Amino acid sequence: MEWLKKLIDSNNGEGGKKYFMIQERSIPLYVILHIVTCGLFGLFWMACLTDDTSIVSGEQGTSGVMSVILTICTCGIYGLYWAYKCGEKLDRAKQQKGQPASNGGVLYLLVYIFGGFIAYALIQNELNNLLKY
Repeated sequence: MEWLKKLIDSNNGEGGKKYFMIQERSIPLYVILHIVTCGLFGLFWMACLTDDTSIVSGEQGTSGVMSVILTICTCGIYGLYWAYKCGEKLDRAKQQKGQPASNGGVLYLLVYIFGGFIAYALIQNELNNLLKY
């Protein structure tokens, strides 16, 4: 049990805040994988985006796996809420970095309605941009 406590403590930053590494992802590769796997890879991508936006914004929310499960169980209706919340989290992350925030929630919601995985690509692009600056 002692090793588990050390592992948890080593993962904590100042004040008990956890710091995790978010990796930059290749948008063209992920789009191709989404298409080739008939959307199954999109479920993995959605889970990654959910977790990454939560980490970048510093907010706790629904986990990535739970978001995928809720989207499947509600036949995609939860995905609409998910897209809007991702936009809000990205806007807060931009504000924390001193960048101007747009109304990303509405944008991602509309794109999700009409384009589905195109919203994933736009959200990933914003995450990649936030990692660069």
